[in-house]
Amino acid sequence: MKHGLADKSRALAACSVLVVATALLLAIALEAASARQPGFLDRITSWFSRDRKTAPVADAVPYRTTVTVPGASRSLRKAIADASNLDTLESTPPSGAAGLARRALSDYQRLTAALYANGYYDGTILILVAGQPADSQNILDVIDAARKAGPVPVKITVTPGPLFRFGTVRILDAHTHAPLPDMPGAKALKIVEGDEAKATLINAAEAVITGKLRDGGHPFARIADKDVVADHARRRVDIAFYVEAGPVATMGPVSISGNEGVKTSFIRNRVKAIRPGEPYSPKVLEQVRKDIAGHDIFASVRIVEADHLDPNGQLPLSVEVTERKPRYVGFGAKYSSTDGSTINGYWGHRNLFGGGETLRLDAQASWYGDVPDSLPDQDPFGYKFTATFTKPDIITTQDELLAQASVFREVTDAYVRKAITLTTGVRHKVDDRLSVQAGIDFEAAHTVTATYDRNDLIVGMPIDVSYDSTDNPVDPAKGIRATGRFEPFALLGNAGSGPLLFQGSFATYRALDAENKYILAGRVTAGTLIGASLDDMPPQRRFYVGGGGTLRGFGYQEASPRDAAGNIIGGLSFLTASLEARIKVTDTVGIVPFFDAGAAFAGRVPDLGQLRYSAGLGLRYYTGIGPVRLDVAFPLNRRPDDARYGIYVSLGQ
Repeated sequence: MKHGLADKSRALAACSVLVVATALLLAIALEAASARQPGFLDRITSWFSRDRKTAPVADAVPYRTTVTVPGASRSLRKAIADASNLDTLESTPPSGAAGLARRALSDYQRLTAALYANGYYDGTILILVAGQPADSQNILDVIDAARKAGPVPVKITVTPGPLFRFGTVRILDAHTHAPLPDMPGAKALKIVEGDEAKATLINAAEAVITGKLRDGGHPFARIADKDVVADHARRRVDIAFYVEAGPVATMGPVSISGNEGVKTSFIRNRVKAIRPGEPYSPKVLEQVRKDIAGHDIFASVRIVEADHLDPNGQLPLSVEVTERKPRYVGFGAKYSSTDGSTINGYWGHRNLFGGGETLRLDAQASWYGDVPDSLPDQDPFGYKFTATFTKPDIITTQDELLAQASVFREVTDAYVRKAITLTTGVRHKVDDRLSVQAGIDFEAAHTVTATYDRNDLIVGMPIDVSYDSTDNPVDPAKGIRATGRFEPFALLGNAGSGPLLFQGSFATYRALDAENKYILAGRVTAGTLIGASLDDMPPQRRFYVGGGGTLRGFGYQEASPRDAAGNIIGGLSFLTASLEARIKVTDTVGIVPFFDAGAAFAGRVPDLGQLRYSAGLGLRYYTGIGPVRLDVAFPLNRRPDDARYGIYVSLGQ
């Protein structure tokens, strides 16, 4: 009877989630069909936030825009359309004929800039409003006459002309006009003779030149002037930068402002890297800024340089911080047809004692979706209560204490566990990318499997190494992430002391275009445990593969070793790999085809002949708090008792 009730509940929940997912898919599909319309979540947000009493535009003049760019590439046509206020603001009519005329006239400069940005310096722009050029003397009368018949027709025709390429590039002293020595070369400037003469590259080159001088101790380096000459006969753009290097400086005194709840001494400890009297270095300043900004309590950190040197030739500096609200709350939710469902709520404090200490309390409820196949008498509901505390500056400013305690009940097909866990350690930040952590791993657990109940006490000493060179912690487009763990155990249940755990993960990301619309992502994880037999190993410390976190399409832990009765028992090693293409259809909608492979193995060395494979398609709706995720996956080499597919829905990161 209990089993039947669980089946009905599971079916009801699955249907509810599928209805929600279908509605979400429909909304996303409608947005993809009309990328210029507000997104589904944007509409919901704006419905709550908008002032429904806002007065309409006085004397509004509706119009309809047509943009034509003959002979242009798709990317250039899009750049022209995006630059046009007439096109992008069409749904917001201007006030009166004069408003439409002003909007049209302002487009000439915007469209010219778009042409230059893409390397076209001999283009022509024609904007007709109701059939007349926008700069006609009688344009206001023309608009007033045309609006009586409905939306005023506006036609934009941009003829790009020939593509120009870079010619000579000179970097000269602003006062003597002599060439400056030791300046960046063409490749560093990304202005190579013969390449497309995009104006955006010229602007970027200015920052490279001044950056070179600032790195050499010149804080006031600037581009005083520049000549950009488009030679129409040669179709070349020649450039001369006139540079003022300014005086060489040293670091000066540092002041701190903006902190309220954070102790000044906490910031001052990080500012010690700026030593008055040492050569001015923007790299040191940026490192200090990033070190301070890396703490969650700070919303922004600026290091403001004075506009002149003090009498000692030093540059006074000011560190200006803005703090976040110290307390926060949030939630997350996840549904999987193979893993079950979870909902999580949390409360946190970003600055508990004034020194950047953080505390977060999590409460999670989980539902396996059914009673476990091998444990039909067990309740499918689980829970977890967790407290996580961090304290910076435990030894030096690069060392941080981390502690986490949890009480939980975990339900899986292989076992049901009630446990208390405590992990604590010190993480040392080697640099912006690399960190090392060492600590204690303690667990006291009661575990029920299909064949026995057991109590286990576990004491380990994990050493973790983490490397992250990605450009974005939430949604990376390039870089790699690698983690490794080595954990010797002083006590590992019946296995006693001596077992060793090795586990690692490597992920890489590569954008295929400048706009990060096409990203390839790959990940490989593996692990092994030596010095203990499978029977002596606590079930929760064995390796399992299957489900949304390891091998999509297969049931939770399904790609793991089983006993003679078919019960999942886990293994001593595992290997998983995943490859996916993240493709943005619009700014808020993306699709993700993916391929997964993996399995857990009874032996200490993975057996590649036993790997399981799956493939599928994901949908992403990108919001300000992260993507709404929907994945559908199918096993490629399923066995008779394996799941036929997996559906995964999650909200938040």
